[in-house]
Amino acid sequence: MPYQLLNLEEVARYLHLTDADVEWRVKNREIPFEKRGGRVVFSKRDIDAWASQRILGLTEERLVEYHRKSTHGTREFLPHEAIIPEMLGLGAVNSAMESKTKSSVLRDLVALAEKTGQVTDAKELLESLETREELCSTALPGGLAIPHPRFHQPYLFESSFIVVGRPIQEIHFGAPDGEPTDLIFLLCCQDDRIHLHTLSRLCMMALKTEMLSQLRAAPDATAMRDCIIAAEQEVLAEQKPSA
Repeated sequence: MPYQLLNLEEVARYLHLTDADVEWRVKNREIPFEKRGGRVVFSKRDIDAWASQRILGLTEERLVEYHRKSTHGTREFLPHEAIIPEMLGLGAVNSAMESKTKSSVLRDLVALAEKTGQVTDAKELLESLETREELCSTALPGGLAIPHPRFHQPYLFESSFIVVGRPIQEIHFGAPDGEPTDLIFLLCCQDDRIHLHTLSRLCMMALKTEMLSQLRAAPDATAMRDCIIAAEQEVLAEQKPSA
């Protein structure tokens, strides 16, 4: 329900924060909120957009903590801790994209997603991706970008999925370090909670493993997919408490 309104306690649970954390962010206007009849409320749609950008910018320590909490919080509706094998299907990786611009990358990724049979409205998906990028780039330092729709509408997709592109030439995607991007993960989720959790999982894989350098060296799409699946297993193994 994209237009749903949440109260402070609901937002805290949704974002894996304490009530005091949310109150502090409201006081300092660091989180989108509204006042209705003297009561502070939050638009779920605005919170999702804010949370996505926040995850992309988390420090290593805070990302690790968020990912730990989101892994625990999604157990009730995700049957397995490993989510990448199901989301990244065979044929969902292009190891030699001919895209030369950011806009053509988005178009080509949507076309790749459409070929997998996961997309029900490619035109609307592309428009949502472009709208999201206009707000703020989803590129990260280190050559990785994780574009995703502005809003997560279940009717757009058959199921939640990822497609991956490795352009032949580097793309200027708007990364905060000013460097070009050469690995792009398109993330499309039917559920906001799955989106935020998967986004943090991908960021953890990029940060805590050698996935990015391995993807650049991988000889083909099959090897790239294997590399991504292995990186998730490495993150999950590191997260498990020692015996």
